[in-house]
Amino acid sequence: MANDRRSETREGAHVLIDTYGRVATDLRVSLTDRCNLRCTYCMPEEGLQWLAKPDLLTDDEIVRLIDLAVTHLGIEEVRFTGGEPLLRPGLVGIVERVAALEPRPQMSITTNGIGLKRTAAALKQAGLDRVNVSLDTLRPDVFKTLTRRNRHQDVLDGLQAASEAGLTPVKVNSVLMPGLNADEAPDLLAWALEHAYELRFIEQMPLDAQHGWKREGMVTAQDILASLRTRFELTDEGEGERGSAPAERWLVDGGPQRVGVIASVTRPFCAACDRTRLTADGQIRTCLFATEETDLRALLRSGASDEEIAELWRKAMWGKKAGAGLDDPSFVQPDRPMSAIGG
Repeated sequence: MANDRRSETREGAHVLIDTYGRVATDLRVSLTDRCNLRCTYCMPEEGLQWLAKPDLLTDDEIVRLIDLAVTHLGIEEVRFTGGEPLLRPGLVGIVERVAALEPRPQMSITTNGIGLKRTAAALKQAGLDRVNVSLDTLRPDVFKTLTRRNRHQDVLDGLQAASEAGLTPVKVNSVLMPGLNADEAPDLLAWALEHAYELRFIEQMPLDAQHGWKREGMVTAQDILASLRTRFELTDEGEGERGSAPAERWLVDGGPQRVGVIASVTRPFCAACDRTRLTADGQIRTCLFATEETDLRALLRSGASDEEIAELWRKAMWGKKAGAGLDDPSFVQPDRPMSAIGG
């Protein structure tokens, strides 16, 4: 029965199905583990031991694996992540080559926005569809405390450049931290509405390199919604509109603009997950919180055929667990931090 289910097709391509019937159509591709910020919830101030260049997938290897995923495995959407993906020298060329694939996947990027002012137009021309930009605060001093860098204005300029280039809808991801920016939810939403950005709050997840995450005191989805409702009327958009998207969304003051909350910790959405993840060094991860990986790089560099690589990818996803297990007392935080995994 397992082999029968793995052989199901979508428009002639084998799909990445798991034992719970979930089909992965969304590929997250980490292009680098490096970052030009040092966010407190991600990595220590001194940074991390970066991957050696020979361990990273080359541009050609990345494009080949994405091509394989699209043509052999039913992938419909590709999200480029990092670290900070704009630090990848060949990014524009990778986007252009993926845009030429048949069928063409939807393409987006998750970035801290610092390099967007100089790259937004080129990325749009190459074929990128939209961007997700991380910005946790409207206060430059708080930004400096959170990221250990004085680059707040660069992010704001990057957001404007993305909007002007047509990389829309421009989505803004915000993480609220106790004692730093936990009071900013209403101000962030008012600002996002003013600029026509789609704001999404994300609960802090246990993916920091320091393993300092604590559930106690975490700013939860419930806290965020209560704060937003002190200034705005929120109407639940409903599960029917959400689909497999990680964000629960609410219409703001009757709409049409919306705000989202990704409650990975307190309201996990694992049952509808449609994602598969490729790290910058060519490992398949079935979940952000997975403690195991499957090495595609070694197979790729050994001269394996596309079908051999695709079959290993299928087997990896077939073993995907039911959920992240954050509420399980036996939960173990992954050794690899978010910068290596790709958010």
